[in-house]
Order: sequence, then structure tokens, then C-alpha cells
Amino acid sequence: MRSTAETRAYRRRRTAVTVLGYAAMVCVLILVGIPLFWILITSFKDRPDIYTQPAVYWPRSWHPENYTHATTTLPFWTFLRNSLIVTGVVAAVKFVLGVFSAYGLVFLRFPGKTLLFLIIIAALMVPNQITVISNYALVAQWGWRNTFQGIIVPLCGVAFGTFLMRNHFLSLPAEIIEAARMDGAGWWRLLTRVVLPMSGPTMVAFAVVTLVNEWNEYLWPFLMADDTGVATLPVGLTLLQNTENPSVTNWGPVMAGTLLTMLPILVVFLLLQRHMIKGLTSGAVKG
Repeated sequence: MRSTAETRAYRRRRTAVTVLGYAAMVCVLILVGIPLFWILITSFKDRPDIYTQPAVYWPRSWHPENYTHATTTLPFWTFLRNSLIVTGVVAAVKFVLGVFSAYGLVFLRFPGKTLLFLIIIAALMVPNQITVISNYALVAQWGWRNTFQGIIVPLCGVAFGTFLMRNHFLSLPAEIIEAARMDGAGWWRLLTRVVLPMSGPTMVAFAVVTLVNEWNEYLWPFLMADDTGVATLPVGLTLLQNTENPSVTNWGPVMAGTLLTMLPILVVFLLLQRHMIKGLTSGAVKG
């Protein structure tokens, strides 16, 4: 039994931890919420309200036509189609490669497996910007500039997905895997009937992270797209920023286009966030 002093000390510590937790959540909410609020309000502002000093935190007059301007000044729906194509293909390829490569590293025996995994980990440490010049030269040599394959193929590296899925596969109960092998399950049956059914949350996490990253990818599509035919939404926002008078950006339509760009992936994230958090934590149990 705890003494009265120990009980009081425990309650004080618990209260302090609770207060600190709520304070941290408020700080995160402020850091994330204020920029989103500013984007939303600016998307309804007229240009004079945007460039006035001191800043106007509430529009004097509302201008929903900024959304019409954002979708008609440039081929917004073409950009949306291109983003859906690039994101869908790259995410699908990364998902398949990540699952199969992680399965091979965990459940198959072959020489050099540890060295191969170390190479994959090393690839995670290399920023994508370092490989941009070499990739650009190679893609240009192949004649793939301003094409979907020129954008998609270099983005299909899957080091993060392999790392995430491998860690999760290592956390699966070894007894179940051995029982399936004793029942005569081959590699395909083991994968589809045993491993994948136990990996739902982690696969959702992998899919959501991949979708968000590819949807927001800017640098490589910007370098590859010479016109609006293959440009994605992030590139289209840059073009929208430079329309009309390039020296004075009309931020209202740009913020409207930004919100429209954020909306699809935000809906996906909100629908799958619980599975994503569970999958990321379960995939990091064992290393």
C-alpha cells in the first residue's frame, strides 16, 4: 500500500505530465492550424486585402471567385489528372516492390541478404536532390523528358517501404509462420494467406505515406515537365503564381488552388489515419 505522501507525489507527477501533454498538443495545433487558417482566409481575399499593412486577418469582402480563377486560368483539371496518374502509378509500383522485397529479405534465404539490406539502408541516407542531376542526364539521354515515364520511373525507388515492411514482417509471430510452412505453404501461399492478412495496418501506413509523398512531389516533375501536358498539381501552382503580373502575385487564386490540391490527399489521410498510426508503431517493434 502506498503512503499518503507517495500518493500525493504520484498525483502531482501525473497532473504535471497531463498538463505538459496538453500544452504540447496546443503548441502543435497552433503551429499547424495558423498556417492552414491563413491559407483558407487568403483564398477568399481580394488582392488589396492581401498586400495591405498591417495584415488583415479577416477579409473585408469575400471573393469565392478566386476558386473559379484558380481552376480556369490554367488547365487545373489537366494538372489534377496528371497528379492522379503519377501518384497512382508510382504508389502502386512502390507498394508492390516494397512488399515483395521485404518478404524476400525476411522469409527467403539467399547469399548476400544482409549486404543487400545495408545497401537499401544506405539509399535511405542519400537525399533525393543529390541524384537529381544524374537522373536528369540519364532521362534526357533516353528521350523521356516531358513524358509520364520520365517522371514516374525515377520516382519508383522503394527503400523506405522495404525498410518499413521488413521491420513489420520481423515482428510477426514465428510460430504462425513455422506452422504454415509445416502445412506445406509455399512462398506465394505464405505471403498471400498468412503474412499479408496479418499486415493490414502496416500496409495501410505504407500506402498512405507513399501517396502523400508522391502527391506532394515537386522538384522532379518540375524539371521533367516542359508544358502543361504532363505537369502535376504542385507544378501547376507555380505556373498559377506566375500568371497575370509576375512581379505581384495574386495570392488569392494561388491559395485557392493550394486548398484544392490539399483536399484529396487530406481526405485520404483523415480516413486512414488510425490504421496508419497503428501500422507505423507495429512495424517498429523489432529491427
